[in-house]
Amino acid sequence: MIEVTHSQGKYPIIFEPLQNALGSLPEDSFVVTDENVAQHYKTTNQKTLTLPPGEQTKSLIWLERIAAWLANQGASRKSTVVALGGGVIGDLVGFAAATYMRGVPYIQIPTTLLAQVDSSVGGKVAVDIPEGKNLVGAFHAPIKVSIDPGTLTTLSKRQLRNGMAEVWKYAFIMDPELLAKLKTHPDDLKPIIQTCIEHKAKIVREDEFETEGIRAILNYGHTIGHALEQATGYRKLLHGEAISIGMVIEAHLGEQLGITQRGTVDEVAQCLQAEGLPTSYKEPLPPEELIEVMKRDKKASRGNLTFSLLTQIGGCKLVENVPQNEVLHALKKL
Repeated sequence: MIEVTHSQGKYPIIFEPLQNALGSLPEDSFVVTDENVAQHYKTTNQKTLTLPPGEQTKSLIWLERIAAWLANQGASRKSTVVALGGGVIGDLVGFAAATYMRGVPYIQIPTTLLAQVDSSVGGKVAVDIPEGKNLVGAFHAPIKVSIDPGTLTTLSKRQLRNGMAEVWKYAFIMDPELLAKLKTHPDDLKPIIQTCIEHKAKIVREDEFETEGIRAILNYGHTIGHALEQATGYRKLLHGEAISIGMVIEAHLGEQLGITQRGTVDEVAQCLQAEGLPTSYKEPLPPEELIEVMKRDKKASRGNLTFSLLTQIGGCKLVENVPQNEVLHALKKL
């Protein structure tokens, strides 16, 4: 068990079989999942809402539908909402729990690698709007996170690689030992998942609400990655694929600015390519459009561009007021 402390208390992250997690849910629980997950895992005693899969579901429209469903099913402030699925379900359902009756308890049961190593931990919940990804959200910690690495056997190779992008991110920003382990392509992912969770739990303890610049390092690759997701309509790139490209381009940016150690770009790109992740995007995208999206990034201030940039492999820091011409130059590497 890993324990995450936050401003309102603490919650456990438990490794257990998924059926055990579902079987031990509070009696007054309401489960929200998606159609892909529902094919593999059935809830028995809980009222369950099944949503369409995909990033397009992470919207205000579906947030309203979840709230209406909870109300019609008689959910109260003493009820528990359960997010059963990947990152989209976790973010959307967590935000629904944060806002329904001004906040009800919720449990995260992440079933994808990306959700297990990253999005299910830390209490950041949100939906997308046309102007940007995760721009409407809240900090609302779960009361429990239940992880079963066995659920990863249902994922496609592409979805596994999608999650591995976030794993490599932890290695690049803070853990050279993890980097060395990943280069051996280990088969057992449980200790890898545990390492990533421990890193994120530590960062959340130090900077829960992202006010100190510490938690922002978790966004390495995400400023450009989120812009790519939005510019491609959330349909051509999975989150991890966009972040993979973003990590490479942001490494280029860091080297340009003299912040990132020379040679880092090559190592980042080689690691991600060996994983089977994309490191560039060949279809034409207007760089000015990407810049406008980046100006609305949550780290930005008054339209000034802000990035989490590597200093070297194993080190990262928040860099504010990055010149737009430098970003445009880095985007040529797309």
